[in-house]
Amino acid sequence: MSIFHPQTPDHIPADFRALLPAGDVFEHIMAMQGQVFRDVPGRKTIRVTLGGQSYFIKQHFGVGWKEIFKNLLTARLPILGADTEWRAIHRLHELGLHTTPGVAYASRGWNPAKRRSFVITRDLGNILSLEDFCRDWATLPPHPHFKRRLIQAVADIARILHDHGLNHRDFYICHFCLDGALLTEDAIQLYLLDLHRVGIRTVIQPAARMKDIAALYFSAMDAGLNRRDYLRFVRRYRGSLQSLKAEASFWATVTQRARKLYHKFHGRWPDIESRL
Repeated sequence: MSIFHPQTPDHIPADFRALLPAGDVFEHIMAMQGQVFRDVPGRKTIRVTLGGQSYFIKQHFGVGWKEIFKNLLTARLPILGADTEWRAIHRLHELGLHTTPGVAYASRGWNPAKRRSFVITRDLGNILSLEDFCRDWATLPPHPHFKRRLIQAVADIARILHDHGLNHRDFYICHFCLDGALLTEDAIQLYLLDLHRVGIRTVIQPAARMKDIAALYFSAMDAGLNRRDYLRFVRRYRGSLQSLKAEASFWATVTQRARKLYHKFHGRWPDIESRL
């Protein structure tokens, strides 16, 4: 895939335009201010309220040639703007997976280093990340039946993504969010968020699959899960526990990478019970 691939067509619905002042809609959105959720070089995420509805706006201001070459030299595809997330949102919907609803997208500029763009999504409201939801499971475990269902739901998302050529690239439990309203009814609906780096191909690369699963494994190591829980995930994700033997090299690499990630972020090695 070239960094000079055709740009994704703009999409700004008339009913959303009506919420904005007259004039250049693109420039107005790129200049909007709101509650800041993330502000990093070249990209900013804010929350605004328009017409009584809360939205998230991700403004991309251009990554620069330095960032592009840095990624290419490390064999990584640079993220040039909001189109990656916009396409990922629609692909997930096609696959029947829940994510934040895309509202609008637009970009300007042909120079990939200076291209500006935005994506607007509807605020999902009452959601809870799995990182927060599972924080106390080590001491206050959930009902076993609920935990099984939740593990299966996460495994289903991973399987569907990977079987259809997608990899998340930030596949941590903090990016899986439960619908709070449905949770009160003991129902599980998971949203997969933060799609700005998603890779979309016909067939997923083995290394990309491994990195996703290792990231997920690492991020769940303090969630109070036991070996049986991990095996339940493997069986659901790959269809059979025979995968542990048939794909032994894959799972060994997953475990090794997950443990190294844990050590990198926590300065210590994970508990022995966190190993497959």
